[in-house]
Amino acid sequence: MNQPHGGRLINRLASPERAMELERRARELPLLVLNAFELSDLEMLAIGAFSPLEGFMTRQDFASVVQERRLPNGLVWTLPVTLAVSKSEAQEFSTRGQAALATPNGERVAILEIEDIFSFDREEEARQVFRTTDTHHPGVQYLTSRGEVYVGGRIEVFRRPQRPFSHYRLDPVDTRRIFEARGWKTVVGFQTRNPVHRAHEYIQKMALEIVDGLLLHPIAGETKSDDLSLDVRLRCYEVLIENYYPKDRVVLALNPASMRYAGPREAVFHALIRKNFGCTHFIVGRDHAGVGNYYGPYDSQRIFSDFQPSELGITPLFFEHTFYCRSCDGIASPKTCGHQPEARVILSGTQVRAILRQGGELPREFTRPEVARVLHEAFRAQGGA
Repeated sequence: MNQPHGGRLINRLASPERAMELERRARELPLLVLNAFELSDLEMLAIGAFSPLEGFMTRQDFASVVQERRLPNGLVWTLPVTLAVSKSEAQEFSTRGQAALATPNGERVAILEIEDIFSFDREEEARQVFRTTDTHHPGVQYLTSRGEVYVGGRIEVFRRPQRPFSHYRLDPVDTRRIFEARGWKTVVGFQTRNPVHRAHEYIQKMALEIVDGLLLHPIAGETKSDDLSLDVRLRCYEVLIENYYPKDRVVLALNPASMRYAGPREAVFHALIRKNFGCTHFIVGRDHAGVGNYYGPYDSQRIFSDFQPSELGITPLFFEHTFYCRSCDGIASPKTCGHQPEARVILSGTQVRAILRQGGELPREFTRPEVARVLHEAFRAQGGA
């Protein structure tokens, strides 16, 4: 079984007995209300998916990650995990104090041991993390909407917020137990925020040829507003697994994280998260975690060469952009297909949504008919054609 990042799987979920004590204490503490994005980060911290982090980053952690892509102890970590407040809110808290953390509707769920309160340079963070300060970038847009001060410190969760699709919400300790029970020594993780189409299926099955199992791990946190809802995406995965995969070699589970759209840095971040869930390999495709034209199509693969394989502890599997080629009569990539571009069936997310809104048929070469039916039903229910 692959070791967690840093060697130990973090657990910041309180035992039932301690949870009762923390809940009583939280009623007397100043309240800090998290947004949906921060709430997903809180869950990732609590279950060990962000191991070795035990809480929101302090000034030293933050500066080291933004500038060096490492924690102060030298361990690779590419994205900041922070909790923001306004300047006026920051005055209500004191270093070495505590705060109760609450969901957007005000339900207290955790306690933060405040270790640091510090200002930060938004533009510098955006430039380093996202390679742009353009507010049209969704990550930069979110960054500019946050408070001007970060509050750092360890967290302890005494009540997990209720989430839909609980049977798919497997923590790292759960996926590791499943992999071990199935006798899997090698597991490949696949990151996705979209329905799996034929090209994705091809990549996953190519990876399955060299490992014991596949963790199909869709994002369950915050994504762009025009992305398909989680329930639709899950139905697509379910019908695909039911009809086209060896069921005993696939685990479908939700990744509670939110998307940063940080391209190369997020590709490494996603790999380390899957390492914590027990994966030994991770699929990195074209423009992984990208958006718009902010990153080169293969920048998210090149960044892995900046680190030694031993310090990552998970093997990236790089794949070219794949597509159905009518001349090849099958799925291919530029590495395996020499035909002209007009023979290739390639649809962008925007094109797929336009076809569905107009009631058109998605090509069988692009997606399986069972998946296409799920998508058509979803768009009809939303008032499409």
